[in-house]
Amino acid sequence: MIAVYIASPYTKGDVAVNVKAQIDCADELISLGYAPFAPLYSHFQHMHHPRPYEDWTRLDNEWVLRCDCLLRLQGQSSGADAEVALAVENNIPVFYSIGELTASNIACTGRIAGASTAEGLSKPSAIRH
Repeated sequence: MIAVYIASPYTKGDVAVNVKAQIDCADELISLGYAPFAPLYSHFQHMHHPRPYEDWTRLDNEWVLRCDCLLRLQGQSSGADAEVALAVENNIPVFYSIGELTASNIACTGRIAGASTAEGLSKPSAIRH
């Protein structure tokens, strides 16, 4: 399965609407046969176990690097823009619509997990698919 990181707004605008939009996108990707990673699911974990913003961005960056591509949803977000920049820096394809993603010839890369240039990320040696 192709792993798709979903980058989208979180705190700009209505947080509940933003979380729902990402979950709706993830559900559509599942129906299309993709393996989406929706980082805004952490919204619910944060409600019960709050963490500093830097903890969430560190985890999100790790997942960006482990996915085969990134899907950037519409809306202003410096965090999502930073995730796009990280993907581009690491030669991870970025798409701006589900239509653009499904029309592409992207395949599971078998990228080696942790083979990134992002500072402070773990360096596991296992190959992922």
